[in-house]
Amino acid sequence: MQTIKAAVCHEYGAPLTIEQIHLAPPQSGEVEVTLDAVSICHSDISYWQGKFGGHLPAVFGHEAAGRITGIGPGVTGFELGDSVVATLIRACGSCPNCNAGKPTICSTPQDEMAGPLTTAEGGRLVQGMECGAFAEKIVVDRSQIVKIPSDMPMDCAALLSCGVITGVGAVVNAAGLRPGQDVVVIGAGGVGLNAIQGARIAGARRIVAVDMTPEKLEIARAFGATDGALGSDAKPWKAAIRAMGGKADAVIVTVGAIAAFDAAPRYLKEGGKIVMVGMPAFGQSASYQPLLMSDLGQQIIGSKMGDAVIQRDIPWMVDLYQQGRLKLDELISGRWKLEQINDAFADTMTGAAKRNVILF
Repeated sequence: MQTIKAAVCHEYGAPLTIEQIHLAPPQSGEVEVTLDAVSICHSDISYWQGKFGGHLPAVFGHEAAGRITGIGPGVTGFELGDSVVATLIRACGSCPNCNAGKPTICSTPQDEMAGPLTTAEGGRLVQGMECGAFAEKIVVDRSQIVKIPSDMPMDCAALLSCGVITGVGAVVNAAGLRPGQDVVVIGAGGVGLNAIQGARIAGARRIVAVDMTPEKLEIARAFGATDGALGSDAKPWKAAIRAMGGKADAVIVTVGAIAAFDAAPRYLKEGGKIVMVGMPAFGQSASYQPLLMSDLGQQIIGSKMGDAVIQRDIPWMVDLYQQGRLKLDELISGRWKLEQINDAFADTMTGAAKRNVILF
């Protein structure tokens, strides 16, 4: 058992506290990663706000990159010193969903109370999202990590762990967008910008970004959007349809606002897909007219973590980054120390930041 520094949540919505906690050594099938960087995702903020429930105290954080400093029994394919990204996708590899190529919805349950963390006094401490990466070190299952080049900047690498694979994967894996098709991306935040990148990489003809501010639409253009529509307008779908010369083959909803989900079918053509990525608070509901959607052959599908197979998709995205085809450096709005995490949270909640990164 070793002592590390972490940002701990004791009360939903209250400032995180920087504390010394205990981390158990890696067990069978696990690895220890000493972190260089962890970025702040809106899911972390939602958990911190208590929107998804769970137990406290907890250490959140799940978009991480670092180097392996411990290897448990039975782990092969990794060595001490390897540079890796660490994700929340813990997959057993043998359940029906894993065998169907859907590790993001692995059906093997995990006990969040049985993780490697304890408080300095030996009390229970939840490893949030199977990662607990707002800490100097983590211990995770080997299925949660992917090796990356040793010279890749760690602040950029951390982004691949969630926001990038979620956005790009929503377009490429979930929507299955083909070259020449049109797509609307609702929300030009961190995940939305990556959905826009995914559409550009997939060869979309028109990529329409929808957001509440002109400033965010300008940023979206830098990532590949061909057109923009202000979500603050009474009927933003009219501007989007005008830009495309018709309706979209896919609508990617990357925000958690119910109004965005309700409006999504208005952008969609016959046979098109709505991909639900954004995460409203538990208990909120959207409404649709099933008769119309059925008659038009439209689909609504959920996409968790971009339906990613991280051992396949992250190396591909690293290669795209090295070619200059995937923007990562440009996604980083600010770099912070762990002791500044509450300020970084506040900055993220303004909606102006693309991604804030904690550097160790």
